[in-house]
Amino acid sequence: MNTAQLRARAFFLNCRVRQWSCSNIHFAPSHNRQFRRHPEDGAPRSRIEIFRPYYVTSPIFYVNAEPHAGHLYTLILTDVLKRWQVLKGDAQAALLTGTDEHGMKVQKAAEKLHIPPKELCDKNAQQFLQLAEKANVSLDRFIRTTDADHKVAVEHFWRELKKRGYIYESKHEGWYSVSDETFYPETQVHLILDPATGRKLHASKETGKEVEWTSETNYHFRLSAFKDRLLEHYDQHPEFIVPTERMNFIKKEVEAGLQDLSVSRPSSRLQWGIRVPDDDTQTIYVWLDALINYLTMTGYPSGEGDKHKLWPPNVQVIGKDIVRFHTIYWPAFLMALDIPLPRCFLTHAHWTMGKAKMSKSLGNGVNPFFAIERYGLDTIRYFMVYAGGIVNDADYDNSFIVENYKKGLQDGLGNLLARITRGNWNIAESIKVVNENHSEASLWQPVEKLIKQIDWTANTTDLRMVRYANPRDALHTIVHLIFETNRFLAVAEPWKLVKLEDSESKARLHQVVYAATEAARVACILLQPFMPDKMQKALDQLQVAPERRSFEHAKYKKDISYAATVSQDIQASRRRGWKRIKDAHDKVLFPPLIAEF
Repeated sequence: MNTAQLRARAFFLNCRVRQWSCSNIHFAPSHNRQFRRHPEDGAPRSRIEIFRPYYVTSPIFYVNAEPHAGHLYTLILTDVLKRWQVLKGDAQAALLTGTDEHGMKVQKAAEKLHIPPKELCDKNAQQFLQLAEKANVSLDRFIRTTDADHKVAVEHFWRELKKRGYIYESKHEGWYSVSDETFYPETQVHLILDPATGRKLHASKETGKEVEWTSETNYHFRLSAFKDRLLEHYDQHPEFIVPTERMNFIKKEVEAGLQDLSVSRPSSRLQWGIRVPDDDTQTIYVWLDALINYLTMTGYPSGEGDKHKLWPPNVQVIGKDIVRFHTIYWPAFLMALDIPLPRCFLTHAHWTMGKAKMSKSLGNGVNPFFAIERYGLDTIRYFMVYAGGIVNDADYDNSFIVENYKKGLQDGLGNLLARITRGNWNIAESIKVVNENHSEASLWQPVEKLIKQIDWTANTTDLRMVRYANPRDALHTIVHLIFETNRFLAVAEPWKLVKLEDSESKARLHQVVYAATEAARVACILLQPFMPDKMQKALDQLQVAPERRSFEHAKYKKDISYAATVSQDIQASRRRGWKRIKDAHDKVLFPPLIAEF
């Protein structure tokens, strides 16, 4: 066994030891990379806690065209998931994104432009990188399938599949989509009428793209051998594919039977790609090539350094159009080499325009750079997560962005912060008084209810982010707390209580102000992964110390040291009559949008 094979074997063994699905293993983020065994106190030592970084991936984006709103949505979802783990203390959480640069579509696009494929890839890959940076995505690597280490990983993966007998050569006939770069089984093809030309054509049921009957000799992967193992895995891990609707769809597809998968193309037809090891007449199928990028990030196949500790991914974020490749083909490839499977696939729906799917031909696409420039980054991040579709497609319209901004951010969080900080009371005094009075017996019932909702919101948001990998539901949970706190203030009327001199009214005022401020503080902490820049400013306004902005502090009474001079500063500005317009504007976290259409 040579050095490369020994390193690859070490990688496999390391992954298998840490496989997430093993019943006696528990993962938790920590700076400590040591094994922690239970003390010998007579209790059973059935669990081993292994601490490893969180690993989340977006799909790598195809470079035959420019980025669109769907790419931005996927990037934001992925970034929110990673930032949530950082919020919980995993400073080494990792996010992978990048570009898929091989295949027929890139080859043909380059031919039309009369430029080399690599030149087209370099240009468009840069645009996707710029989008990730513009969207404030906290990426740890921007991978390209033209990277040298990825080529090494793909070639090794291929050789291992072939060595284990999962790859064989034969003639292949079937319905092939040039656009999707894949063969479809007979059950996934139907006859349609093209509205543009009026001609009948065969198309994929899943993507709607035209297919043509093709016959050629190439290599195949024994996908049919994994039907039972895949179904068993789906049954044992019901959260493997989120949402449930897509899990059910995939299970039906697999139950209907799997055909062996063509995993190469003749090099005479497809030149732009990685050649099959030891056979230059064939080029590796672009989807097999592309999927391995998630392993490349971890240092596969060498297993050297700490990157191998990332595997397997906690969540892989994908669009519903590529669910088959990621949740049938990808797990089968990994099973073939005994590599642990990802924990979860978050599969989201699409954005539409006027209820029609966005496309270049219809001219109804959205330029994500223009959208960010027009409305502001955190406004777009909030809108896309809050209104974006996980199960069903969501319609994109500028009026929807404005509507969500006004309702959730201006009238919701912005109004809440303004009500709290600009009242004729002293927040710091309320914090001090309530925390010095340790009796909960005298709490006003609406205050007690809000306190319970604060902690429920933190716990439920975490559950929806971690267990269910659903940023949309998590964001709705936080925003609900904001709306409820505004309703609470409308009932409590602290602006009336502050004018009363009796001790009962004063005590209630302190309870109301503190509970509402705590709700705002906790909401802003929880919103950091969704709107990083805006929430930094919001927490600055509340004078929350930087070291007290983690998830650990997102509970009632977990921080009693903030807002020391907030009330005094606001009142001083009011006495000055807000002499400087900019001074007043700086205090408005969500000002009116310049563009409302």
